[in-house]
Amino acid sequence: MTSQFPDRQWGSRANPLSRAANRFAATKPGSWLIRTITPLDRALLERTDGKYTVLGPIGAPVILLTTTGRKSGVARTQPLLYVHDGDTLYVVGSNFGQAHHPAWTANLLANPSATVAIAGERIPVTATPVSDADKDAIFARFVDITGAYAAYRDRTTRDLRMFALRRA
Repeated sequence: MTSQFPDRQWGSRANPLSRAANRFAATKPGSWLIRTITPLDRALLERTDGKYTVLGPIGAPVILLTTTGRKSGVARTQPLLYVHDGDTLYVVGSNFGQAHHPAWTANLLANPSATVAIAGERIPVTATPVSDADKDAIFARFVDITGAYAAYRDRTTRDLRMFALRRA
């Protein structure tokens, strides 16, 4: 039997601030701002083992994903929004709609062992690519979290890599 991941939601996606932030995140300036504050968010998430995020007050579900660099062998850590599904967490390599895949997705393809920090816990996980048959339904759940994901998908012609993370 697999163990459920903690589910800790800080803030609310239904409040006016959240709705405005989600609309802004879908714009190119909004994507730039989020990319710019990512190092600050990473530091806060690392310090709290995924309990707190800069995006928390707007109800954004964020984990800290640590992969092993496929070329360097060095641990690489990235804050990511996720979809919680009990014993599975889903992440998507949207890269804000940029033309190239984010490096963490290539790292997971090369070595599926990783760690997530969520709700104050660090948990070893194994990543598996989501099948094409399941991608649309799972992606719709990301769009429910923030409509910015639909904008990210529309900005690029590449297939967005998506992974299921399960406890190792």
